[in-house]
Amino acid sequence: MRKWMGTALAVLAVTDAAAAHEAQAPRPDVEEIVITARARALEAGKLADTIQQTEVVGLGELRATQSAVLSEALQFSPGVRVNNECSMCAVKRVMLNGLGGQHTTFLIDGLPAHTLVSGFYGPDALSMAGVERIEIARGAGASLTAPEAIGGTINIVTQDPTSTGVTVNAAGGSFGYRQGDAVATYASDDGLFRALFSAQHDERDQVDGDDNGVSENPFLENTNYTARASFDPTQGSTVSLRGAYTRSEVFGGPVIGDTTASIGATLDGFRTSPDPSDRLFAGDDVRNRYIGKPWETTEWIETKRKELSGRYFQELTDDLNADLGVSWSKHEQDSFYEGFDYRADNKMLYLTGRLNWSIDADHLLTVGGDRRDETLRSASDAALGNPNYISDSFDYLTNGLFVQHTWTPLRELEVATALRLDWVEADFIDAQRPGTDIDETMVSPRIDLRYQHSDQWTSRVSAGRGYRAPLSFFESDHGILDAGQGFLIEVDELETSTSLTYALSYTGGRLNWTAALAWTAIDNLAALDEVEIDGNAVPVLTQRDETGHAYGGTIDIGYKLTDTLDLSLTLEKFEHDDVMRSIFGVAPIEERAILGLEWHPGAWDIDVNMTWIGPRDLTDYGYEGYEDAGLTIPKSTHADAFVTVDARIEYAVTEDIALYVGGRNLLDYTQVKDEETPLFFKPDGGYDVAYIYGPLRGRELYAGTRFSF
Repeated sequence: MRKWMGTALAVLAVTDAAAAHEAQAPRPDVEEIVITARARALEAGKLADTIQQTEVVGLGELRATQSAVLSEALQFSPGVRVNNECSMCAVKRVMLNGLGGQHTTFLIDGLPAHTLVSGFYGPDALSMAGVERIEIARGAGASLTAPEAIGGTINIVTQDPTSTGVTVNAAGGSFGYRQGDAVATYASDDGLFRALFSAQHDERDQVDGDDNGVSENPFLENTNYTARASFDPTQGSTVSLRGAYTRSEVFGGPVIGDTTASIGATLDGFRTSPDPSDRLFAGDDVRNRYIGKPWETTEWIETKRKELSGRYFQELTDDLNADLGVSWSKHEQDSFYEGFDYRADNKMLYLTGRLNWSIDADHLLTVGGDRRDETLRSASDAALGNPNYISDSFDYLTNGLFVQHTWTPLRELEVATALRLDWVEADFIDAQRPGTDIDETMVSPRIDLRYQHSDQWTSRVSAGRGYRAPLSFFESDHGILDAGQGFLIEVDELETSTSLTYALSYTGGRLNWTAALAWTAIDNLAALDEVEIDGNAVPVLTQRDETGHAYGGTIDIGYKLTDTLDLSLTLEKFEHDDVMRSIFGVAPIEERAILGLEWHPGAWDIDVNMTWIGPRDLTDYGYEGYEDAGLTIPKSTHADAFVTVDARIEYAVTEDIALYVGGRNLLDYTQVKDEETPLFFKPDGGYDVAYIYGPLRGRELYAGTRFSF
């Protein structure tokens, strides 16, 4: 890693010398520098006065990547990995700085909105219609708002309209891809009242690349409605309200129209014939035709989400203002995992308030507090009467106080020091676990430093502590698949982390680049193990005694070759120790390179991204499986490197009408077509569906139109 990182920095130094002659604008009093994801974001997606390293995905990039949902919007951002961790349910984990998806916190308009459970299926259901930008802060959480974000925060910012109009988008393509969305905006003549309403529906069919009757990618369907309004009742005050409703359905396993007639017929089949088959595949080989009952390989998840949030900002004096926020969400899940049913009702209420005092030109003080009250009530008919099953129903409550001091001792130096004090209670309420499981007081310090070496060079350093309560079945993927045997919980401590990040950025007339390093250590890591009870392997949610470590780096380069042609290159490498590796259900990507091109000749927009994924030794992540039930044909434990190409071409017919075509994975590389199925038999003879290390959906072509009025 040090070798290629050093080589890349040397290349950057030479490139910088070649670009040094370009005239630079004088540095303004209020700096506008942000480390961004792509060249277009560098031009149009800046944030003001950013101390912490922050990548931005702007509206232009959302369109250029044809991003309907959050998981698609983040796929090319440096230091961000979107891992598909199940071939049946397609659960997506958004990983920051090489950490697990459970260490990422989602914010909407700066407020926590997604609960501990909804973060697992949320990335594939969170609509991008009406989104202005996505802000990605990597590191041990933004201390004031999300100390539990050990890996970092992803903040989805809703559009704040400046004009009145309607934009409609419709697209369709292969694999049953269909997307339609509409965004209506209103801004009063005086600009005091703004409103937005968006609606989106998107869906994709199942994919069965080897035609054995079992899908490697599920049917996905999402419907989302969002409304937001902002009002400035007086000079210096703003009130904003937001509401959203989302319904999502996922169905994977038996292929509809082949091995099953419909979703309903599959679920009814379990009710009428719950006894398992003697064999699942012809010849007891997962590469052959599926001959079991449809429900035996079915994963079906229906989720419904309701969100309400509000913020009130008030200037009290020229130097003092107040900011109040509230967020409420309700996440309902009804699901079926190969014979095990799971229903969940997850609610969260978050309240926050703060005062910001500009003491003088060099000192800004922020003080405040917040409260997060979350409950989960889960149930399973299949688990009734099982003495080895402990429900993951919980009560989770945190009350926190925070203070942050931002100091500018020099024109070139800005330092923000923050401290949180949190009282945390977490309790699994199952009768088999009497008493409060976690009752801790946490102190979470953080420091962010930005130093402007020159008009072009900037260093950023962040160090901090975070914490997280591991409270869900889904902490480690596929624990729930074995929950029919039971489920045990051995969690009694918070995960705690220490992280350090450093970023060096250069901003020039044509050349912009950022090199970043990250290190994180986590104690009390939650992980999924198994214990043998009466001859059955019972999953148990437990915690590691040893400290886990993740470290690595990214280099993101953007170069404006001409006024209409931008090139970009992202290089990444992340490594994990054995403790950290043990928590991953699917092997994460360790090395990645992305070469991007953005060309805008006249009315045309052409965007191409070529991604290289490096090879991996799957034994590092505990991979062990067989093609046959007799355990005589072992699956590969080496993942080869591969390349994917995505492209999109848009033509502006008029100022208000655009046509576009595009494709994902144009080289049509998939794990199933070129390597092997993700289905496998485990060494203990059990069957599973997550032997995943490559793409599971092949070439997807699409076409669409967008128009405004």
